[in-house]
Amino acid sequence: MLLNVSYNRPKIKAQIDESVGKAFSLMDRIKMGGIGSGKLVINSSSVQIHNLLILDSYVNTCSIEMRPKGILLSFRSILETYALIIPYHKLKIYKGESQQYSIYMDNYFVKVKADQKRIHQFMKKVMDQKLDVSGQGIDEYYS
Repeated sequence: MLLNVSYNRPKIKAQIDESVGKAFSLMDRIKMGGIGSGKLVINSSSVQIHNLLILDSYVNTCSIEMRPKGILLSFRSILETYALIIPYHKLKIYKGESQQYSIYMDNYFVKVKADQKRIHQFMKKVMDQKLDVSGQGIDEYYS
């Protein structure tokens, strides 16, 4: 779901926490080696997100925050902050090109530029977390 998270609204915060879980504690963040991606440059996006991004003339960037049951993909448009809340069971990550990751959920997608080693490491961390949460390994598909 795509939400405007610019303002502190308890109802929206509760909705996010229900979908992807509460933010990791400080100790968990340290153990995991960080839970945020830093700035990612957006190459392309679905129509709903694109319509928000074209409202200003800045470089389109986003960031990803890991949560226990999913991720938050956040971006800014004009003076508002939006977040695409993606539970792990709906998250699809593709690496079609060597320097680009495609992140999908239902009819939303964002393609981000991956031109640094830290981005590849972070995406691997997200995929590993998704695998840990879902509990499905390749062995379960063939048994």
